[in-house]
Amino acid sequence: MAAVTSSRPYHVIIFGATGFTGQFVVEEVARTAAEGPGGAPLKWAVAGRSRQRLEDVLGRAAGRLSMPELRTDIEIIVADVSIEESLAIMCQQGLVILNCVGPYRFYGEPVVKACVENGAHYLDICGEPQFLERMQLEYHTKALDRGVYVIGSCGFDSVPADLGVLYTQRQFKGTLTAVESFLKISSGPEGFSGHDATWQSAVYGFADSGSLRQLRKKFGHTPLPVVGAKVKKRGFMFFSREIEQYAIPFMGSDPSVVKRTQRFLYEEQQQSPVQYSAYVGVGGLFSVVKLFCSGLLFWFMVKFSLGRKLLTMFPSFFSFGMFSKSGPTTKQIEDTCFSLTFFGEGYSESTDPSQGRPNAKICTQVVGAEPGYVVTVSTLVQAAVTLLDELHSLPRRGGVYTPGAAFYKTSLIDRLQNHSVKFSVRHCE
Repeated sequence: MAAVTSSRPYHVIIFGATGFTGQFVVEEVARTAAEGPGGAPLKWAVAGRSRQRLEDVLGRAAGRLSMPELRTDIEIIVADVSIEESLAIMCQQGLVILNCVGPYRFYGEPVVKACVENGAHYLDICGEPQFLERMQLEYHTKALDRGVYVIGSCGFDSVPADLGVLYTQRQFKGTLTAVESFLKISSGPEGFSGHDATWQSAVYGFADSGSLRQLRKKFGHTPLPVVGAKVKKRGFMFFSREIEQYAIPFMGSDPSVVKRTQRFLYEEQQQSPVQYSAYVGVGGLFSVVKLFCSGLLFWFMVKFSLGRKLLTMFPSFFSFGMFSKSGPTTKQIEDTCFSLTFFGEGYSESTDPSQGRPNAKICTQVVGAEPGYVVTVSTLVQAAVTLLDELHSLPRRGGVYTPGAAFYKTSLIDRLQNHSVKFSVRHCE
């Protein structure tokens, strides 16, 4: 099969450009196209099932960005996940495929397969641990053999968390042994909302959680060593003094992705692994009651096919308006931002981690604009540019990786600092 080569006509192809998130990716690529590899303009194209809808997306982007050239200068590629040949033709034309077609458990693997077989690097914005880990199990060796990088979870799931832990490790003077992160999302008077595709991923992910446990057994991993004192997990719901509100464990892909990165750094780079726990703030007592009621209903309904059907048919009703088929409004996106705070502990440079309790702390923070779409598309596009520009700094010569494992030797954090995500060290209370 074809090797990845700069003779291909496009640096980047956005697959699923007509989807809700895909349209944001189109605009972000158009805005940042001048920042291509080596400072040259980024050559890009859009792909999807319908030429007419792709033309409409480019037309809307041209109007919103005052870039009329998008209507005529951007190539359209018709490709469908159900037609293998169309995916192969698409992958043969691009160096990097940005896959925005989800839920990935249903539609992701054909794209990964086509990329590996046709020599195109693959990035996505998946937050589904089962898909991400299964792709690593089934395609890592194949991708390594073909010189192809497959890097999942390059959006808000899970770049801020994964790179945030790496940033915290680098800022810590000594041996960092444990990190707890707390996510806070702030929104305006219209509240915060997500799109139906994210809701569907959650429904089917929770329904099939047993398969994830079985999948992980196939890796045959030995447990990572615990350096220093073992950190106790917090309860399902608790009042967090760190963020001054009630919190629950974060249910997304962050813990899975960070643990995979820490395993890679331990096994491949002989770095001391960090214990990691992720939590998200849910607000005050009223929010706790609402979450408890909706959570019970959700957990009951995902167990049955009829329940899953109802959940996916009426996302707004069953999520108390948190998710909808129309997605967030422009006003909701503009008024929303996030902060992800990391509380780390470990041992100072002169202290043996095998002796006594941790004696040093650090607090870092990653903050940014609206996470689901603004931050997601920014991190995805910057990851793609970093891959193109710093391919020599990525591990080995290919394979399936987390963002932290793929980009830990690159300038991705610095690139993100100049866009929608800021990393900083905070004062420890």
